This record gives sequence, structure tokens and C-alpha cells, in this order.
Amino acid sequence: QVQLVESGGGLVQAGGSLRLSCAASGRTFSWYATGWFRQAPGKEREFVAAISWGGGSTYYGDSVKGRFTISSDNAKNTVYLQMNSLKPEDTAIYYCAQKRSGRYYAAQDYDYWGQGTQVTVSS
Repeated sequence: QVQLVESGGGLVQAGGSLRLSCAASGRTFSWYATGWFRQAPGKEREFVAAISWGGGSTYYGDSVKGRFTISSDNAKNTVYLQMNSLKPEDTAIYYCAQKRSGRYYAAQDYDYWGQGTQVTVSS
């Protein structure tokens, strides 16, 4: 059984930073890519960032490019999302997910999901 657990969310002022973590258990990361998505109230789930297994390739949604950085520590089975220059519009529940194949930006292509962590950015 695969489990993904997000942590690191919270309340921060605009311009501040947070680092989210996604810890996997139940099996290793091998051959799985990890993505971050977010969902704000009343909106569809949005692709934020993704990283290939091994960390060789990274992908970002247009709204976070230049502000967010995704990284991985395979020894710890953990993926991180460093979020800088946060804006009120970044407020959402952030989910991590893993997949074996498919498109990095497509939520429906991911196989496993965490429960999410709330990020709130005040103006």
C-alpha cells in the first residue's frame, strides 16, 4: 500500500516562503515521478510542479515559474516544494501525487495521491 503524506503548509504573509514536503511510504520511489497540484475553493485542481524519478527533469506550471522549486531526496523518499514570493492567489490545498507514466501536468494520469496540506497567503 502506497502512502503519500504532505506537510509544511500553513499561514504566511504575501512575499513570504514555505517549504512543503511529500513523504512516501510502502515502496520506494523507483520509476515514479512526483507532482504537486493545488486546488482552491471553487476551482479545478491545478498543476504546480513535477519531478522525474531521480530528479533529472523538472516541470512547472506557468503561474509558479521562477517562484517555486521542486526537488527530491530519494534516500528519504521525500519530494519538496520550495515556495518563495508567495501571493494571495497561491492560497489552496496542495497535494502531492505519483505516477508511473503519462503527462506530468495531467492530474488524471497520477496513480497515488496524498491528503493535502493547506497553504494560506494573507495580503
